Amino acid sequence: MANAPRAFVAGHPVGHSRSPLIHGSWLMRYGIDGVYSAVDVAPEDFAALLIDIRAGRWTGGNVTIPHKERAFELVDRRDAAAEAIGAVNTLWMDGEELVGGNTDAYGFAANLDQSLAGWRDGSSALVLGAGGASRAVLHALIEAGYERIDVVNRTVPRAQQLAARFGEAVSAHGWDEADNRLAEADLIVNTTSLGMEGQPPLPLDITRARTFAMATDIVYVPLQTPFLEMASRAGLRTADGLGMLLHQAAPGFEHWFGTWPEVDDVLRNLVIADLDKAAHG
Repeated sequence: MANAPRAFVAGHPVGHSRSPLIHGSWLMRYGIDGVYSAVDVAPEDFAALLIDIRAGRWTGGNVTIPHKERAFELVDRRDAAAEAIGAVNTLWMDGEELVGGNTDAYGFAANLDQSLAGWRDGSSALVLGAGGASRAVLHALIEAGYERIDVVNRTVPRAQQLAARFGEAVSAHGWDEADNRLAEADLIVNTTSLGMEGQPPLPLDITRARTFAMATDIVYVPLQTPFLEMASRAGLRTADGLGMLLHQAAPGFEHWFGTWPEVDDVLRNLVIADLDKAAHG
C-alpha cells in the first residue's frame, strides 16, 4: 500500500460525510488498491493539508464545509465550474499544479440526466433559495441552455447578488413573486430547507405549476422532502437530491484512482441503507 493512491474528504466536522462510503464502495467494486479517508481539519490547519498534497502525501481529495472558499483561494489553478461557482470541492495534482475543481453543478445535471429525461429541453427555471448551493444549480442550468432563471429568496439582495454574478439569464425575486414565477417554469429546483421539520412552511402554491413541469430538490435527507411530496401530489415528475451527491463524487474518483465509476442502484441503495441506519440508529 506504500504507493497506493490516497484521497480524503476534509471538513470540520466531517463525521456525517457519506463520501468514504461512496468511494470505498467503488474501490472495492473495481478492485483498486487505494484509500479514501475522512479527515477532520480545523480552518487554521487547512493550508497545511494542501502542502501535504503538493508533497505527495495525498493524491488529492474532496473539500466540504467550511473549507470550500478557502480552497478556492489557495489552489494554483481552478476549473471553469469552480471559477463560476466561487468554491472548490475537489482537489488533484496536474503535474506541479494543485488544481481545484467544483463538481456540484456536474452532479446536479448528471442526476437529472439519469432521473428526469427531457429536463434539458426546458428554457425557464425557478430556483427556490439563494444560498451557496444555488450557485452550482445556476451554473448547471446556464450550461444546459436555460434562457430564463428566476431566483426566489426571502432576502432579495442575496438573490440579486446571484443575478449580478451569473448574468442576464438570472433575475431576483422575493417570495411574494414565487407563485407567478412558478406558473412559467419548466423546471423547479428547491435549495431551501423550508417545509422541513422545525423549519417555516414552504410558501408555494404548487397547483400553479405547468402540468409538464419537473421538480427536484438538492436535499436528500429525507429522500422525499416536503417539497417533492407536494410536487408529486400535483402530478409533476420529480427527482430527489441523492443522485447529485453520488454523481458529484465521480470526477474526483477518476482523478485520484484512474477509473470513471458507475452511479447505479447498487450504490444508491447502499447509501440509502446508511441514511436509514443513521435516522433510526
